[in-house]
Amino acid sequence: ILGLARDVAVLNRLPLNIPDIDFMDEHIDDCIDVALYDGEGCPRYASRIVKGVNVNATTPNWMAQRLLRSGIRSIDPIVDITNYVLLELGQPMHAFDLAKIDGGIVIRKAEPEETLVLLDEQEVTLREDTTVIADHKGALAIAGIMGGLASGVTSSTTDIVFESAHFAPQFIAGKARSYGLHTDSSHRFERGVDTAMQEIAIERATQLLLEICGGEAGPIQIVEAGEEEAQPRQVTLAKTKVNDYLGINISNDDVLEILELLGLEKFDESESNWSFYIPSWRFDISLDVDLVEEVARIYGYNNLPSVTPTAVLAIEPHDESHRKLPAVRQQLVARDYREAITYSFVDQKVLSEFDSLDHSVSLANPISSDMGVMRTNLVAGLVNAVKRNSARQQSRIRLFETGLSFVKASDDVVQVKQLAMITAGTEFAEDWHGNSKAADFFSLKGDLESLLPKSCVFKPSTRMGFHPGQTADIFVDGKLVGFIGTIHPTTVKTLDLVPGVAFAQVELETVLSVGVPSFKGVSKFPEVRRDLAFIVKRDVTSGALTATIDTLLNDSEIYQGVGVFDVYEGEAIDKQRKSIALGLTFRHNSRTLNDEEVNDCVNTVIDGLSETYEATLRN
Repeated sequence: ILGLARDVAVLNRLPLNIPDIDFMDEHIDDCIDVALYDGEGCPRYASRIVKGVNVNATTPNWMAQRLLRSGIRSIDPIVDITNYVLLELGQPMHAFDLAKIDGGIVIRKAEPEETLVLLDEQEVTLREDTTVIADHKGALAIAGIMGGLASGVTSSTTDIVFESAHFAPQFIAGKARSYGLHTDSSHRFERGVDTAMQEIAIERATQLLLEICGGEAGPIQIVEAGEEEAQPRQVTLAKTKVNDYLGINISNDDVLEILELLGLEKFDESESNWSFYIPSWRFDISLDVDLVEEVARIYGYNNLPSVTPTAVLAIEPHDESHRKLPAVRQQLVARDYREAITYSFVDQKVLSEFDSLDHSVSLANPISSDMGVMRTNLVAGLVNAVKRNSARQQSRIRLFETGLSFVKASDDVVQVKQLAMITAGTEFAEDWHGNSKAADFFSLKGDLESLLPKSCVFKPSTRMGFHPGQTADIFVDGKLVGFIGTIHPTTVKTLDLVPGVAFAQVELETVLSVGVPSFKGVSKFPEVRRDLAFIVKRDVTSGALTATIDTLLNDSEIYQGVGVFDVYEGEAIDKQRKSIALGLTFRHNSRTLNDEEVNDCVNTVIDGLSETYEATLRN
């Protein structure tokens, strides 16, 4: 109620009427010994003995009605008074029967296997991290939560001990729930109470007790954990910060008036700042922005004007030689791939099928046995994704992932951003055409080439876990940037995969770096095409032939390009050789070609391939 009254007084610019509390002289000298051993959990503990109390007196109707309207049932005068002070001042209190306390009060942590029967007659085993109020025999109450049955006030009680303490929120938070409890006291202590309210609350409770039940009060005894008196918190607020944060113009006089009405005491002022002492009941204020919030709250959020947001927009230059990762993702999604996100730590058994564990980084404390090493490539995670999807009757799997690979290099770990793709099952989704062609190395290669620069070259290679005849390293401008391959049948069987799984991985920067496009008009002069079929050894690839032709005719101004349109092995050709048919195109931008210059280029190709690959023209 006191907290609400403070806010109502500030909002209406009215004086605050605090209940008259008589700080009475002691009638008796009796005190109870208090030993504070848990200063962190209980920084401040106040107590007072009141003797000759008539607990059978009747709670006044005005108090019972106010408690009832607040949802609290009247029980007896002692309990009603502590509940009333809780509502009025926000300070939880408890009353012990003095006759049931052995030797004095001890604030300590619970002992191992210590038990306590609570006021609700529930017996609990106390955890060792729980602060308890005890006497020399054992625990009397769980601090800040609930008292014990054995030390509670009964109809035969004549002498009581009032407890009014400050229990640290971090030591109360969650404790009540851990014992299956929720009390008004725990609710407030968890959220924080006024650190200076203990003496005032105990005086107010004593005043009400003597009015209703009579008795004689002893002195208030306060025990604190620290020897030095706690100093009020200080916060400095820049005079411009309120208007800067709220976007309105509130005068300095109005800001100062609001903060002082809220109980803050200004102790210093400069040309640009105010410095305030924060009252003990505002334990939620610790930063200057908290003061800005208080000003806005009292000023009225509804009084803040609505303003259309403004922003300074700048057009950033577009780098045509570098594309954004979202564009790459979108391109793969357009090709019917789905993005996968797998863990960076993988099963070493799976990784060892594709790479030596000597290159991997082992985890000192893995979260599980199948996540013991960092991935040296992205294949292990995507292979598991394929296995998981195929086990759920997915007949067409097309996944991609971007992420880091971690490769051990001497005393360092090399981290490279990679793009990986994997396919399994059918190449196309089921449709009425009935096209059930299986995805393979070449379908994956086609998708990958759509992302790579035109200068990329695929060269046959061998890699652990991949088919030796269906694996290639990928080079761009002579630099190895990745690889592509079909997983070896033996590895497929070991890992229990579906057959025909193809995988590719390239450095992500290679995909993101693209050449600046250039444009030229189509020549109006006719194109000349010459088809040549060469007999070569079976290990010579068509890619090697076309790359060599590009090199041979690199300086020619009429050469347009070369393509492969047929590969033949069979009758009329040596079993150790094969036929590769190539189509060469020629065109000039400003004139019609003649046979002589075209023949010169063709002869250059024939001689070059003959010298390099022992290639002969097929009759």
